Amino acid sequence: MTTQRLTLLSGWRANHRTDLQGHIEAYGPLPALGRGWADDFLRALEEVELAGRGGAGFPASRKVESARNRDSHPLLVVNAMEGEPASAKDRVLLSCSPHLVLDGAQLAALAIGAEGITVCVAAGEDDTAAAVATAVRERHVAAFMPVGVEIVRPSGRYVTGEESALVDWLNRGPGVPAWRPDKTIPLRVRGRPVIVHNAETLAHMAIVARLGPDAYRAAGRSDTPGTALVTVSGSVEHPGVYEVSLGTPLEDIVGVARPSDGVRGLLVGGYGGAWIGPENLHTPLAPGPLADLGASPGAGVFVVLPVDACPVSEVARIATYMAGQSASQCGPCLFGLPAIAQDLAALAEARADPELIERLRDRLLVIEGRGACRHPDGVVRMVASGLEVFSDDVELHMKGRTCSGRGSPSVLVLPNASEVRGGG
Repeated sequence: MTTQRLTLLSGWRANHRTDLQGHIEAYGPLPALGRGWADDFLRALEEVELAGRGGAGFPASRKVESARNRDSHPLLVVNAMEGEPASAKDRVLLSCSPHLVLDGAQLAALAIGAEGITVCVAAGEDDTAAAVATAVRERHVAAFMPVGVEIVRPSGRYVTGEESALVDWLNRGPGVPAWRPDKTIPLRVRGRPVIVHNAETLAHMAIVARLGPDAYRAAGRSDTPGTALVTVSGSVEHPGVYEVSLGTPLEDIVGVARPSDGVRGLLVGGYGGAWIGPENLHTPLAPGPLADLGASPGAGVFVVLPVDACPVSEVARIATYMAGQSASQCGPCLFGLPAIAQDLAALAEARADPELIERLRDRLLVIEGRGACRHPDGVVRMVASGLEVFSDDVELHMKGRTCSGRGSPSVLVLPNASEVRGGG
């Protein structure tokens, strides 16, 4: 589904090797870092409009440029936490192509004059951490690591992967998001400014550096070039991680995974994303078209809901999980999310009082934009889109009846509280 000569997973497809020599054979060496290379590198990132792949979609070049303008030597943090239960892209990438991520991390670190690189892999993801550790050792032996790398294992809770929460953990805090009304103020770890990049974003940087802007643009749309890793799960015969060109219609992405029983709805962007109906599956995987539906690519997560499922129950399950994963440090998370989850649970069980929907919508309005981080906003988006896309089912439940999918097994990946990686 891609047209690039080099893609994130092309090395794995070509030789199924993860070692440094196999990596070089598949991708070739990085270009020489001669005079002015950092300016050329930054210009290339700007030309391909590389957006972060961690969920927020922030322009990668702006992060690099902001760090270059600081006086002190920053720390580069590789965010491979992947706290989203329905995502596996970073784990697959670091298992199949760890050196590609480390290439991008080294380039970004050298461009900003970083003193070190810290790779964050969630506690419990031992195989992923082991793959990165092996790659780091290989590069050290080969003198292929100009900036030192350490691997750390933060708690795997959902919110710990948010960049300010990750920085809080690195500062020996509990790993909770910070209230940041002014995001131009840099985050700091032990007094040093820090720049946080998702693992996939850094891998793309390594591809851009090798191909150059023109060749990189051979895949994707003119306004969103390149590829992306997506995780497709739910009611599909072949769940997994796929690399697709940006701009690929959602129906083609879902089609590769082969839905088992039609598509009742599609959750786009993860558990803090948005539901869309089957009539909108022609929409391309790109920020603009998805924004028209109230959605975004997020971290490339797609969950297929089958036609025989109870969508109200699935929305309630996600809301309950997300309420339990909050940092509980602000009113919208501490009180608002559990209240939303309770209303949805009552709705799913067809025991709603007449005022439930009006009360629920009021709560969504009150919570949106008032949290210490974006976690409650994601829950609001997911719930609000579910109420709209599955309005017929909501109406049935409000009348004390249930839709045909009542009692059917959930297709969602929802770890129990005791199974959340690293606890905390």
